[in-house]
Amino acid sequence: MRRPLGVAGVVAMLGLWGAAVAGAQPAGVAVEVTVTNVRSGRGHVRVAVCPRAAFLQPTCAWHAAAPARVGSVVVVVPGVPPGVYAVQAFLDENDDGKINRSLFGLPTEGMGFSRDAPMRFGPPSFDDAAVRVGEGGGAVSLRLRYFD
Repeated sequence: MRRPLGVAGVVAMLGLWGAAVAGAQPAGVAVEVTVTNVRSGRGHVRVAVCPRAAFLQPTCAWHAAAPARVGSVVVVVPGVPPGVYAVQAFLDENDDGKINRSLFGLPTEGMGFSRDAPMRFGPPSFDDAAVRVGEGGGAVSLRLRYFD
């Protein structure tokens, strides 16, 4: 049985994306992620495309970033093998590579998941966020949510 992480746990996992994965990404297709509800033009929008085993874990191998812009930002994640994934994104306003939190543990930077999977007292399930990436690549749209 998977124990709920809570919002603080989600924030911790999302903040580890870039720290745990380094080096070349395997050949595959591009996944174009349109991130909406970006509230600031500071920093970068960071996106990860994760298989079930790496969802909310620091081992997610496919990730990319694009400069933030108010409104929507398109981030292209290269090298993703066809399959089923959940997409995670956050607005890294201060470019420190992690989601910053308030004293109460709530994220102070926007975050979101594919299929706009709900975050009810913790992270969404993989199944709620799952999308299929085909041989020709994929396109996903998600909306950032803010808790401050």
